[in-house]
Amino acid sequence: MNIPPPIRVLAVDDSPFFHRVLNDLLGHDREIELIGCAHDPYEAKDRLASSQVDVLTLDLEMPRMDGITFLKLIMERKPMPIIVMSSLTPSGSQKAVEALISGAFEVIGKPAHLSEKTSFKTRLIHLIKVAAAAPIRRRRPAMLTRSLRKPNSTVSAYDSREIIVLGASTGGTHAIKEILTQLPATLPGIAIVQHIPAGFSASFAKRLDGVCAMEVREAVDGDILHAGLALIAPGGYHMEIQCARNGYQVVLNQGPLVEHQRPAVDVLFESAAKCAGAHAIALLLTGMGKDGAAGMKRLHDLRAHTVAQDAASCVVYGMPAKAVELGAVDNIVPLEDMATHLMKVLETRNGRSANPAHA
Repeated sequence: MNIPPPIRVLAVDDSPFFHRVLNDLLGHDREIELIGCAHDPYEAKDRLASSQVDVLTLDLEMPRMDGITFLKLIMERKPMPIIVMSSLTPSGSQKAVEALISGAFEVIGKPAHLSEKTSFKTRLIHLIKVAAAAPIRRRRPAMLTRSLRKPNSTVSAYDSREIIVLGASTGGTHAIKEILTQLPATLPGIAIVQHIPAGFSASFAKRLDGVCAMEVREAVDGDILHAGLALIAPGGYHMEIQCARNGYQVVLNQGPLVEHQRPAVDVLFESAAKCAGAHAIALLLTGMGKDGAAGMKRLHDLRAHTVAQDAASCVVYGMPAKAVELGAVDNIVPLEDMATHLMKVLETRNGRSANPAHA
């Protein structure tokens, strides 16, 4: 019986104490080998050039070069799974969101107390094993450098029953930003589930709100989803929508994990199927696993319009692939064309033809 080689992990962190912590946490797992700890990105660069590394763990606060800059350089030149470790502070969460948008595989909060050590160890080992198996792809240069393109809408008002629901996981923060920054402020309400740790979703929403034409914020229980508003599920909470007198209302809960997630895309999509049906447009983006596929199939069967991100533009082609396998997808679309496709669908539904200049 052939035993696979261990997953080779390089830690980049300037704290000798945290090096000892990582050695202690990872040293007893036979499937993982911590090959070293670099004190700054320059030392890490030398180690990457001379050693095989399967997964990198990265602190964001380091001397000589900050972690975000180093992360971007790696993802542009030699993409690999990078797990970012961030402090759970307002500043830390903002930097964590920047890391996710820049291509980090996942962000995990550093344990603040010894009581959190066991849960941190379990989460970190799981992430390393999942990340090592993920097909990380290089970002397309056009997606990194192209200027903001917002498709003009030829529709001034949409059917009040229209709603857009969107789900994503690994690589999704970047993908969501790519789509939302191209959209006008006139669209129907958008409900978004991104698999994101609790504490980071508010910073993610704030970051998007600063660069999007529409209003973007973290959802609050009881919110009314209206045109020109995008709501992001808080980390640690499922988000559902239900019919209300003046549109769709958001309901948050901390029910059981679904597909190992909370928030779960399936929870959002299933609720949209119940209250919006054929009036929904569902987008399923990059991510590992199958969350969202079953909910998208339910929406598809009710004649909602369903769209999956294509394999070439996904960081991890997992969730969209499962939806395609289920026969739940009307269109498979590259990320850079997703906003234009969404506009075309809305314009067609509302009896207008798409503007050829923005097709």
